[in-house]
Amino acid sequence: MPSRRECLVALSALAALPAWAAAPPAPIRVPPLPLRERRLDNGLQVLALPAQNTATVSVQVWYRVGGKDDPSGRSGFAHLFEHMMFKGSRHMGPHTFDRLTEDVGGHNNAFTAEDVTAYFSSIPANHLERLLWAEAERMGNLVVDQANFDSERAVVQEEYRQRVLANPYGRLFNALPQQGYIAHPYKRPVIGSIADLNAATLEDVRQFHATYYRPDNATLIVSGNFEPAQLDAWVDRYFGPVARPERPIPRVTVQEPRRTENSRAEVFGPNVPLPAVALIWQGPRADSKDAAALHVASALLSGGESSRLNEALVYREQTAQSAGFSADLNTDAGLLVAYAIAAGKGSTAQLEQALLREIERLASRRIPDAELEKVRTQLLTGELSGRQTPHGRAQSVGWAVIQRNDPRAADRELAELQAVRAADVQRVLKSHVLERPRVTLDYTEKKA
Repeated sequence: MPSRRECLVALSALAALPAWAAAPPAPIRVPPLPLRERRLDNGLQVLALPAQNTATVSVQVWYRVGGKDDPSGRSGFAHLFEHMMFKGSRHMGPHTFDRLTEDVGGHNNAFTAEDVTAYFSSIPANHLERLLWAEAERMGNLVVDQANFDSERAVVQEEYRQRVLANPYGRLFNALPQQGYIAHPYKRPVIGSIADLNAATLEDVRQFHATYYRPDNATLIVSGNFEPAQLDAWVDRYFGPVARPERPIPRVTVQEPRRTENSRAEVFGPNVPLPAVALIWQGPRADSKDAAALHVASALLSGGESSRLNEALVYREQTAQSAGFSADLNTDAGLLVAYAIAAGKGSTAQLEQALLREIERLASRRIPDAELEKVRTQLLTGELSGRQTPHGRAQSVGWAVIQRNDPRAADRELAELQAVRAADVQRVLKSHVLERPRVTLDYTEKKA
């Protein structure tokens, strides 16, 4: 026990600290993104983020169609269609899009999520016009033949085998939406299933393109070095003629019901080296006022080597080889997931109790100021680091459009993140996790 003199010395040292050392840091003022927005007569939303301090430009097209929009019996279809968009159009051969980007030192890619399919390319700025033409071309004039369809379906099925079947824990993580959602189409994993992919037809592809790949269901984002007036002229020239269909865009209207009681399910897989457990709670929408606090809570629990679940379950108790918590918030609903993979012969029930104990501890005991500030700073730094490139700035705006229906929400999200306090973290953990029913998944090896 320290002596009275030692205590006085320590207090004197604290008193001698400058005022800035004791006060909480002031919020970082982040300049807003230089966003220009307009909409063409055919409904295409155009967002421009000019920057003269770069030699490149990022062109991205975000379509409001994702896994939740897969036709009945066709899970994985939005993801399959993503691949088809690179297979040619009326005026482009099957590999032309790659040549337009890679042959000039650029690159292209795409992704499919629950609410969106996005296509993005980064190229030298002096090649912007031809890339705008190419994106408009495949929006309006996609051509797919049976051979290309069959080859891309095989590619997607192999991706499923690698991500879900070959990974010892792939079946567990693939089961999270299936078990976590009750009625919403988010239940169907974006990657789909082998059987549903086999059932898809070439006519399905053509209908899907006609239904969702239209200008009034898309956002074009151009970020980087360009002249705004010239960009407007090119966009009008190439995207303006793309027709807007008269038929309405089908939208998911299913409302996810509130879970009323705890439940438990077993998931099995071959060659599972050690058991695992996952706890699933219903979460809010991505535009919820609680979203920022939930993301901070997630980072406190599992953001890095020094996070609470890692420190407690992996290092101190050594009951888990890995553990995590995620806030997967989508446009219509979300899931909050805690998981742990055993480090030895411990049971899934023990892992479950360990996860709940750490969540309860975070929700009920004082959170040190330094710990909270470190996590907030890490999250903010990650966001700002992404904005250092034209691609990263466009991505930030794209997600704001899809999840909050407002491109300028990308700036507000940074302020919301910095405003999260310890009381907010504890409030959302209590209201969205500890006071809500959950689904528990026990994952073990399938017995012969």
